[in-house]
Amino acid sequence: MSGLHARDYERMLDLVMAVLEHDDPESLWHLMAGHLQEALGCDTVIFAGIRVAERDGYAQGWAPHSMGPDVSEVIRRRVQQRHPLIAYMEAAGSSPVSVTQICDTWRNSSWYSEARRDYGTTHQLGVPLLGVPGELRAVSLGRRGDFTEHEVAFTARVQPLLLRVDRHVRELHRLRAAVADAAGATPPSGLLTAPAGGPSPPRHDLTPRELTVLGLLAEGLTAAGIGRRLTISPHTVNRHLEKVYRKLGTNNRVSAVLAAKRAGIVR
Repeated sequence: MSGLHARDYERMLDLVMAVLEHDDPESLWHLMAGHLQEALGCDTVIFAGIRVAERDGYAQGWAPHSMGPDVSEVIRRRVQQRHPLIAYMEAAGSSPVSVTQICDTWRNSSWYSEARRDYGTTHQLGVPLLGVPGELRAVSLGRRGDFTEHEVAFTARVQPLLLRVDRHVRELHRLRAAVADAAGATPPSGLLTAPAGGPSPPRHDLTPRELTVLGLLAEGLTAAGIGRRLTISPHTVNRHLEKVYRKLGTNNRVSAVLAAKRAGIVR
């Protein structure tokens, strides 16, 4: 594996800090895409999901701004065409790989022609994100010119972080859906609205991250467990909990969960 430089580790640290300081699942991948584009000089960054049984797929892409809904149609077409990166993941390939490493006829393929025509890219690097039953997930990086051994090595070091970000985003979505369902579609800001004909509930002004931590607390997770789920330290979890206690007017975990349940914030 090609040796990494000090600047590479600085970029990894920047990625970690970006995740820890960001709690909006709707824009977290966009933030990560910007970091990957800068680090690897990419023209496109696409986060793709492939439903194996249905032979279908979807995507979110940036180049560097949103590539629009059409990119999901591109992914569906690639699934049907058995793009080399998809075939690689179906064969249990798990390491980052340049498409030229697994496809000898890349430059003569329709995939190459389409990518060059639509996005101006000539090479692709796939980063598998494993761990979702029945679905293949990956980051596809595209640019003009092939990826070097050093860049593939850098991507391999970043891969575990991307995997945890993927899990983190899905967990945030799950918790927000559960909170919204329990509270009757709570607004994203976390401020509760009064039910029809009922008294106005207290306004707790919990941030999205505090709502996420509170939701996991209500599920019975410890600070260490919440930290593992959200890829943050127990110390950071406790800092969030202190703010939750203050806003709910409580002073411990049990009373905070009870107060949140009475207010309809969690189940």
